[in-house]
Amino acid sequence: MVLIKGDVDTSGGLKVIQLAGRRALVTGAGKRVGAAIARALGRAHLHVAVHYHESREGAAAVASEIQDDGGTADLFAANLYEPQACRALIDSVVEKLGGLDLLVLSAANFDRVEFKDITDEHLTRALALNLVAPFHLARHAAPALRATRGSIVFITCSSAKTPYKNHLPYVVSKGGLSHLTQALALELAPEVRVNAVAPGTVLPPPGMPAEAVASLANSVPLRRTGTAEDIANAVLYLAQADFVTGQEIAVDGGRSTARTGRF
Repeated sequence: MVLIKGDVDTSGGLKVIQLAGRRALVTGAGKRVGAAIARALGRAHLHVAVHYHESREGAAAVASEIQDDGGTADLFAANLYEPQACRALIDSVVEKLGGLDLLVLSAANFDRVEFKDITDEHLTRALALNLVAPFHLARHAAPALRATRGSIVFITCSSAKTPYKNHLPYVVSKGGLSHLTQALALELAPEVRVNAVAPGTVLPPPGMPAEAVASLANSVPLRRTGTAEDIANAVLYLAQADFVTGQEIAVDGGRSTARTGRF
C-alpha cells in the first residue's frame, strides 16, 4: 500500500509513512533495478533525484517518464568510485531538493571472474562501488535524513548469505553491505531507519542462454525469475514501514530458503 497526500490510514492503528511530496535519491537509476525503483518512487509522488554515472541516456529517459506521469525528477551525475564525488552528490541533491527523506543505494558492479583470475583491481572495484561508496553516501546523508526522520534502503544480494561461484569480489562486497545495514541501523537510530532489499533470481544477466534462464527459474520455489519491479515494491514497503529497521528482505522467490546453487 502506498499512501498519497490526504490519505488517512484506518487499518487497525497501523502506522504507515506517507510518501507523497517526500524527496528521494536513487543511485544507479539509469538502468535495470535502479531505474525501476526510481520509476516506482515517481509513481508514488516522491521528488526523485535520478543518479547516473555512465548511463546518462537511460537516466534521462527515467526522469522524463516520471515527469510525463506528472511526477518530479532531476538528474545528478557522479562517479561513485570517488569518495569526494559521493559527498558532493549528497550536497547537490540536498541543496536542489531542499532536503532528503529517502536514500536508495542501488549502484553496483557485478564482475564474473574465476578465483584463479582475480586481481587486485577486481577486489578494489567491487569494494569501492558496492561497499565503500554506500558507506560514504549514507554517512554524508545522515544529517539531512535525521532532520526529516528519513530512511536508507541498501540493495544487497542473496549471495551475501549463499555465495555465487566465480563472483567472489562481488559476493564479499555485498556481504559487507549486508552487515553495514545492521550496523548503521544501530548507529542512526532512532531518527533514521536503515534496511536492505536482497534480490535473488531477478533480471538474469544480459546474454544468458534461454535454457540457462529456464534452469534458473526451475530452481526457484515460485518457479520463475523475478523482475526489477519486484525489488521496487520491496523498497516502497521499507520506505513506509515506520517500525522496521536493521532488516534485509530477500526478494528471490524463496530460493534462499531452498538453498540451491546459483548456476
